[in-house]
Amino acid sequence: MAWVRTSVSLITFGFTIYKFFQYIREENPGEHVHRLLGPTEFALIMIGLGVGSLILASIQNWHLRGILKKRYHDLPFSMASMIAGLIIILGIAAFIAIIYRQ
Repeated sequence: MAWVRTSVSLITFGFTIYKFFQYIREENPGEHVHRLLGPTEFALIMIGLGVGSLILASIQNWHLRGILKKRYHDLPFSMASMIAGLIIILGIAAFIAIIYRQ
């Protein structure tokens, strides 16, 4: 669950950075500075880190649950895995939305 929280924070922060600077750009259309790492690229990095870390944490969780299931056969279903899957899908959707809005 800690990885879910951290990943959601990274994804949300990245998307917020993108929307904030998009709003600033629309308010001041003549003032566009090209940088090596601009707000859009930074937002994509943050969202990518959030989605990537959540995918890796989910793989680790599934692996550890498999080990526990061998020892404790009646292991209950993990809601955290389902939530992680939904957040991965939403994070990928946000990533794609930002790429196509450029």
